[in-house]
Amino acid sequence: MNTLKVGDKAPEFQVLNQNENLKKSSDLKGRAYILFFYPRASTPGCTAEACSLNDKFSELRKEGFEIFGVSEDTPTKQMKFKEKYGFTYDLLADTEHQLIDAYGVWGPKKFMGKEYDGLHRTTFIVNADGIISHVISKVRTKDHADQILELLG
Repeated sequence: MNTLKVGDKAPEFQVLNQNENLKKSSDLKGRAYILFFYPRASTPGCTAEACSLNDKFSELRKEGFEIFGVSEDTPTKQMKFKEKYGFTYDLLADTEHQLIDAYGVWGPKKFMGKEYDGLHRTTFIVNADGIISHVISKVRTKDHADQILELLG
């Protein structure tokens, strides 16, 4: 796994959101954003993380950030997840692994003694110049927004 690091240029992307609208990194030029990668929509850890970010959405926006959740789930699954919990930000359906591979968050994992390849829960904070300013690989799912705000503060 070759995960991007602080100081790296954020990769360009074009990925569908939950509404099947194309979201492009070029539309974010000059704006800071947060990409949080999560393994699966509607699972307990992913729900806790996404809800934490939604609860502090206005604070993160005041800091100047757009927020995008990213998983390999389909747009339909992302839409159900967004609607169920009322998320105010877009969920990106990276079914082709464009972002997942570009950011280097796919790789070997272990669960209950079993090894497999999967998506590693990781958050990238990208500044207005398109440079990664922070990488969080040890995500605190229940208070992830506070974790981000502490880093920014």
